[in-house]
Amino acid sequence: MKELVDRFSDALWEPGKHRISCIAFLLEIHEIMILKGLSEFDDHLVDVLISEFRKKNNRNATINRKLSALYKLLKKAERAGMVKRLPSYVRLPEKNGRIRFFTLDEESRFFEAMRERNEDHYRLCVFLVDTGARVGEALGLKWGDVTRDRATFWITKSGRSRTIPMTARASDAVFSQMKPVGPFADVEYPRFLYDWNAVKKKVGLEKDKQIVPHILRHTCASRLVQAGIDLRRVQSFLGHQTIQMTLRYAHLATNDLDQCVMALENFTAQDRQDADSPVTQLLAAE
Repeated sequence: MKELVDRFSDALWEPGKHRISCIAFLLEIHEIMILKGLSEFDDHLVDVLISEFRKKNNRNATINRKLSALYKLLKKAERAGMVKRLPSYVRLPEKNGRIRFFTLDEESRFFEAMRERNEDHYRLCVFLVDTGARVGEALGLKWGDVTRDRATFWITKSGRSRTIPMTARASDAVFSQMKPVGPFADVEYPRFLYDWNAVKKKVGLEKDKQIVPHILRHTCASRLVQAGIDLRRVQSFLGHQTIQMTLRYAHLATNDLDQCVMALENFTAQDRQDADSPVTQLLAAE
């Protein structure tokens, strides 16, 4: 396992948090293989790994991420002729937990307190909630990546760049202060997180464990779906690699379901009208 990681990790994952996580997963698998005396990449290995991960109280979503890193590595090794056959694996079902997002009142109180504490961190919050960008994507922006109404993210979790339009508020957050290198290049994430937790406590939300910076991305997605934007567009806007990620927000599209009721009522009304027509009655009599 270590040999495969050393040989292929640089080619498979770009430098960053995602790469670090994937390598950590693979080294964890390596340790399990040593402890269990396993040396083959077969179906039995997958069964053992799932069992060991569950002993650690890993959820299915976490197990899927760990095995996904393993499969990506093994596919690369198979193409290089180092692995003869890939083990079979059916992705474990994942439960969709409650997705927390800011209400307008919560956003207003939180952002106001953040602005009083740190103007740059406030600008970052505004940009994140109106673009749905990940924190790392925003911090990696250079001035050549933004115009007055567009932002291009080159460093993304999926590895696919994307360009999205910006709201007037997001644009103001980008261009209100012309920092060197990029709009948020001076922001240090540990300091931003420290201020985030301080503001969270100040506005009385310190007990809510789901209020982390990623909630701004959830908030953006939720608002898009609630506004009636179709899920494929939401997927492209957020840069989700699969539609399954976007489907977590599908239940919020309540307005779309209202259209179903209207269609049924219109169909029933038309059906009744046709039934009461003289022609229909005449045909029925015959």
